[in-house]
Amino acid sequence: MDIKDRVLVVEDDKSIRNFFRTILEANNYDVIMANTGAEAYSMVTSQCPDLVILDLGLPDMDGMKILKSIREWSSMPILVVSARTHERDKVEALDAGADDYITKPFGTSELLARIRTAIRHARTAYLMPEGMQTGIFHSGGLTIDYDKHRVYVDGKDANLTQNEYKLVSLLGKYAGKVLTYDYIIKEIWGPNMKNDNRILRVNMANIRRKIEKNPGKPEYIFTEVGVGYRIVDPD
Repeated sequence: MDIKDRVLVVEDDKSIRNFFRTILEANNYDVIMANTGAEAYSMVTSQCPDLVILDLGLPDMDGMKILKSIREWSSMPILVVSARTHERDKVEALDAGADDYITKPFGTSELLARIRTAIRHARTAYLMPEGMQTGIFHSGGLTIDYDKHRVYVDGKDANLTQNEYKLVSLLGKYAGKVLTYDYIIKEIWGPNMKNDNRILRVNMANIRRKIEKNPGKPEYIFTEVGVGYRIVDPD
């Protein structure tokens, strides 16, 4: 089964939300929705989407607040889709860290192209640094295929999200060594991430549900309480 990129749509207009869902699901994206800023921020930290489509005109807060809050700790792609057409609004959003800005109304083909570009750029930035891991990691029934960007358990794809894959692949790169919470967070979510381990704990819980037979008694990824995580040594 193919791993779908997860897109969070932050939009308070129900008809527009439904439009986004129809288009994105038809193009093989996993779609999650939020119609307020508070709900959006909660879903960003718990669901770790591969891209956020953000409307600026939300009922409880300005979308710029969401954009700036995310950029304090994450470099995930954010595509602003707004009815605000003034150049000043576009510049402000891009300067605040938006990856792209599309004004309403827009064409479906343009939207999909912008989404593909934003995700591709984010992925390339992560995969291309010096020392990029390649090849295969094996330990017991766990396999990390660095060339295909996939994790397998007993030969079956674990269906990890991109962020979950990044976390496992980072641990695999330093197999046997304990990586601290702060180090992992900064490597995966960027140097501006606040000292809040919640997003890391959520991701690790999801990973263990997918790769461990008994998440409470892990075989592959171990917690060093108060310090960080380590993955078992390769075979």
